[in-house]
Amino acid sequence: MSAPISNVRPPPDDILVTIADYIVDTKIVSEEAVRTARHCLLDSLGCAVQALEYPACMKMLGPVVPGAVLANGTPVPGVKELLDPVRAAFNLGALIRWLDFNDTWLAAEWGHPSDNLGGILAVADYLDRNVRPVTLDEVLVAAIKAHEIQGVLALDNSFNRAGMDHVILVRIATTAVVTGMLGGTRDQVINAVSNAWADGGALRVYRHAPNTGSRKSWAAGDATSRGVWHAFNALRNEMGYQGVLTTKTWGFQDALFRGKAITLARPLGSYVMEHVLFKISFPAEFHAQTAVEAAMALHPEVTKRLDEIERVEMTTHESAIRIIDKQGALHNPADRDHCLQYMAAIGLIFGELTAAHYEDGVAADPRIDALRAKMVVREDPQYSKDYLDPEKRSIANAVQVFFRDGTKTRRVEVHYPIGHRRRRAEGIPELIKKFRGSMAARYAGERAAAVEAFCLQATGSGTRMSGLLDLFRVAAG
Repeated sequence: MSAPISNVRPPPDDILVTIADYIVDTKIVSEEAVRTARHCLLDSLGCAVQALEYPACMKMLGPVVPGAVLANGTPVPGVKELLDPVRAAFNLGALIRWLDFNDTWLAAEWGHPSDNLGGILAVADYLDRNVRPVTLDEVLVAAIKAHEIQGVLALDNSFNRAGMDHVILVRIATTAVVTGMLGGTRDQVINAVSNAWADGGALRVYRHAPNTGSRKSWAAGDATSRGVWHAFNALRNEMGYQGVLTTKTWGFQDALFRGKAITLARPLGSYVMEHVLFKISFPAEFHAQTAVEAAMALHPEVTKRLDEIERVEMTTHESAIRIIDKQGALHNPADRDHCLQYMAAIGLIFGELTAAHYEDGVAADPRIDALRAKMVVREDPQYSKDYLDPEKRSIANAVQVFFRDGTKTRRVEVHYPIGHRRRRAEGIPELIKKFRGSMAARYAGERAAAVEAFCLQATGSGTRMSGLLDLFRVAAG
């Protein structure tokens, strides 16, 4: 006869405690992290504005029930209703993420830490309008901490290899940071984060062939809004589950993570924001950024000889092959922006890559699939090694085109995209140009300038956060 199961509650799992202590006690002192967070916010808002041009995104926005509004609620770009913080978080998160153009983080688990800004901005605006003043300085610290929690958890823990989507870490990070913003105690942060882990993980089925679809564009909005929901529950003193990770059989590690321990690879500070990767030149899945850059460099050499191409040799790293190496029909924009060959073909044919190139009209160009069929992709083990090296964090790709007459182009190899920390001096002016271009298509120049000035204002200015989203509210009419 087996012994009865012990019902003695364990102490909180170590990771829950570490995250809660970080939220409650840690001061951010890195000027580089704060400076980068300003550009992250600016860039994310620009990405959100670009997404307003896409009906597939717009249909997901607004309240769940038409006409449902919150008095003194949060305005969202392109949405007429004022929303509660949970729904505002979904709307903002979906807008920021829709075009796969916001910042990214590549490690054992990849993801997009600025996805958390959906929840952070929604709660900051709600608090500032209804509870207490919230300034930009507080939001920048929240962004740094959300980046850090998501990114450090991603360094050694590969959720995608266990079948889960990386937005699980958006949910964890948003929950922790927003609970702190709402004034949660250390115990309330622990309770909230434990419930976020207890949700399990969304399946990656919508992000991979043969099922790639539009959910990958709103999954981050879903995750960050869920984090806000958990945070408000914790402030109502909803209980937590202290052994959510380590409990035998029923905890996250045994039930969903194949018995592996969840670990933090380094102390929580400001490392991730300092090293985050910006998507600057084009909205391409980040493992392909350098491939597209290489393809665009070859565009002048091949644009008049497309019919003469015999093959295109692409050299890449293991993660790119595992995630975006695709053959066969591509069914929608979400499918195309996760296809290495499609993105490189666009670069070779057009010499540029914009979100519009993923739409059906461009995809119908027969030259694209004809060129895809001539592409040969192989792994360079050194590229894969450098990708995992914490001192390098390379995302290398190389492209070379061979013609039927025996001639060939030069081999263009790019190790670091312009959004990499190693290219910050070159990248930030281009990032600001990207933002201005995004805003110019929809907002008057003075409105765009006001948003830019708000995000880049000096520390300690005391400007209230509700003023930021009011700029979009007025402009959206």
